[in-house]
Amino acid sequence: MSETPRLLRALAGETLDRPPIWFMRQAGRSLPEYRELRTRAKDFMAFCFNPEMAAEATLQPMRRFPMDGAIVFADILLLPQALGQEVWFEAGEGPRLGALPPIQALRDAVEGSTVKLANIGETLSRVRAELESDRALIGFAGAPWTVATYMIEGRGSQREAARTYAYQHPEALDALLDVLVDSTARYLVMQARAGAQALKLFESWAENLAEDVFERIVVGPHTRIVQQVRAAGVDVPFIGFPRGCGALVENYAAKVPVQGVALDTQASFAMGRRIQADGKTIQGALDNLLLRAGGPALDARVDALLEAWGQGPYIFNLGHGVIPDTPLEHIAQVVARVTGKPVTRMAAA
Repeated sequence: MSETPRLLRALAGETLDRPPIWFMRQAGRSLPEYRELRTRAKDFMAFCFNPEMAAEATLQPMRRFPMDGAIVFADILLLPQALGQEVWFEAGEGPRLGALPPIQALRDAVEGSTVKLANIGETLSRVRAELESDRALIGFAGAPWTVATYMIEGRGSQREAARTYAYQHPEALDALLDVLVDSTARYLVMQARAGAQALKLFESWAENLAEDVFERIVVGPHTRIVQQVRAAGVDVPFIGFPRGCGALVENYAAKVPVQGVALDTQASFAMGRRIQADGKTIQGALDNLLLRAGGPALDARVDALLEAWGQGPYIFNLGHGVIPDTPLEHIAQVVARVTGKPVTRMAAA
């Protein structure tokens, strides 16, 4: 009989002998084997849609480090492309998106969008077939507001234009968010059926939102996504990550029916304990810059996080993703400290 993955036990509310550990962006540019693999694809989008390559990228950090969870290698902007908006990546500059299609065109594309994302399901199936049974597989999507900011602005920025749009064109934004709720829910249902054992919503741009706006464009859409996924018969746990929202994360934890709430670097120990006491598992919140810096300060912060949150359901992770130039020895340093076991597979397998 296979063992229930530690990550899923934590999301079910168990307090364990040690918390499970995985890192956002644990796959990707920090790994030399990923950089070599990436050269084989013509561009980043082609890489994401290649199930063999994406599965290999997902598994690479699992071979180096005893992480308790693997997150499928994909990108939050695959969904806008599936809805008919042009998406590409400029080398050294990041994503670019073409003109925002009319809302009706986007709405008409929702039903077929999951078919266009079927390769991501194949990636998940490939990973689940190879991953050990005691290590969880995580699927994910960008949350509607974050994806909408890219769709509106056509690139990554400070989100000022998108926030202004939210005030000037509330009905248009709500219509766009409704399309993204429906298409995201479909996408996540497909991921769960393909083998994802937990699902994560990345709200990467939740900062600088007034409370009423946060409720409307973050809390509401996240809640509707979870409800739609549950209505489809999918019961895997959800992790919600409203990065940068400060004290509003407690509103989020109280109102959105997720099992886990990911906390960013600014989260206080007291806030995390309150969320735990209210029945939610928390995840986070090691500074990714401290992970890059390393040294005794890194050990001290890891110990402080374990002491503060380790007695409640807790998943050890970062407050943001691994930075590409993070030394692999620093990742090994943290993993060993959390798991209590030395990392012996530092070389790529």
